[in-house]
Amino acid sequence: MNLFFKILGIVFGVLFVFGALVQYNDPDPLLWIILYAIAAAASFGYAANKVSKMLLFALGAAFLVGFFITYPETFEGFEIGKGTFKNVEEGREAYGLLLISIVLFLFGGFSYLRKK
Repeated sequence: MNLFFKILGIVFGVLFVFGALVQYNDPDPLLWIILYAIAAAASFGYAANKVSKMLLFALGAAFLVGFFITYPETFEGFEIGKGTFKNVEEGREAYGLLLISIVLFLFGGFSYLRKK
């Protein structure tokens, strides 16, 4: 595996661990800690070349579905005080899922190209 992609997997793994850690004050912390932990595990697994491209694509698809399910009825940004708490919170959660989805799809794509 190319060193760059290994480092990229580790960097995103660490970022997702950090994402899980900061969920302690979320209204539903356990769900988000688990989701970010799954993303971290997939990223570290990608870096270690221990996760299949199909699993990365499947997880990416699942997180993308989560994005559409979580997306607020009215997007009012990410800043508290600039919209209703519910819409801001759902917007933050939805875009977190979208970010995870993009990263996992990229890792799946890199894995696919590497094995060709």
